Amino acid sequence: MAKRSAGLLIYRRSNGTIRVLLVHPGGPFWAKKDDGAWSIPKGLVEENEDELAAARRETGEELGITVEGPFARLGDYKQPGGKIVIAWSVEARAGIDVATIKSNSFTMEWPPRSRSMKEFPEVDRAGWFTLPEAEVKILVGQRPMLADLAKQLAAG
Repeated sequence: MAKRSAGLLIYRRSNGTIRVLLVHPGGPFWAKKDDGAWSIPKGLVEENEDELAAARRETGEELGITVEGPFARLGDYKQPGGKIVIAWSVEARAGIDVATIKSNSFTMEWPPRSRSMKEFPEVDRAGWFTLPEAEVKILVGQRPMLADLAKQLAAG
């Protein structure tokens, strides 16, 4: 069975423009990557865990905040590597200041084969992007989420 991740596509409206919140992965592999490297806040669904609960938990771990609903399921998105990402949209009710995010961290051997363990933030930054900007920034496998959000919002 393919691995499953769940996440939230958080959006806000201002002056008729939709902006979405994307996160940039931390760690040395992603340090010099920008366009095509950003993601919605998401993470693996634990065995027997409710998918929306997983999306909310992972968002909390990556941003350091609790996001309240209502949540609207966007869909299931098969990624190039085979993983399935289940996404919900949610409008940001209060201002989320991307400059103050507090991500959890992970430890890995760095540099490779050095036997030296270093800690890195899971997410090193977050940003608000218009849908056209997000189309450039987001991972290819997550791009359909943006079109689905636009359709969902247009449908009311």
